[in-house]
Amino acid sequence: MVTMKARTERAGATRESILTAAERLFAEQGVITVSNRQISEAAGQGNNTAVGYHFGTKADLVRAIVRRHAEPVERARERMLAEIGDSRELRDWLGCLVRPTHEHLASLGSPTWFARFAAQVMTDPALREIMVDEALTSPALNRIVAGLNRCLPELPPDVRRERGDMARQLIVHMCAERERALAEGTPTPRASWPEATTGLIDALAGLWLAPVTSEQDRR
Repeated sequence: MVTMKARTERAGATRESILTAAERLFAEQGVITVSNRQISEAAGQGNNTAVGYHFGTKADLVRAIVRRHAEPVERARERMLAEIGDSRELRDWLGCLVRPTHEHLASLGSPTWFARFAAQVMTDPALREIMVDEALTSPALNRIVAGLNRCLPELPPDVRRERGDMARQLIVHMCAERERALAEGTPTPRASWPEATTGLIDALAGLWLAPVTSEQDRR
């Protein structure tokens, strides 16, 4: 006779298998093109309804993958915030923004798929809001953004928005590109995740501190 504990453990293991398979397939093929049947097969589930049974819609599955990684990243953010205190150094806040995810990916070994998964989701209009909504629930991330904003130079509102978009693209896609290269065994510009973090912080600092060319200056 199967006990309640055994059923719960089996269900938990099935959920983990589905999450791992879905994250990998979404990262490698894109969210829209991957079916529940493909995920079930990759997870070793004979029942093609397993994904829907355990997670509901594809949006629910995407949200579950995001939350799967949220806790360790949030812990790292909290630790780094405690380390920098009330710093007025832009690079300290950029480090709090970038390092937690890089540190988490490094801890998982290789290959990983979360960075490429996140890049796929962020370019999908129907699913992007999931990533944004989950980010807004992070107290540590909100504190980091507020601290970062305090260190930025005075910029015209449209330039600030533009550079915010540029920074987000750099953070998401440079992380995904490094993850892809590591998974494929191709050369990377930096030898380790910490070194890649330093390079990205350099680029982001340069982006935020770059001079602003006015329309009059361009003429």
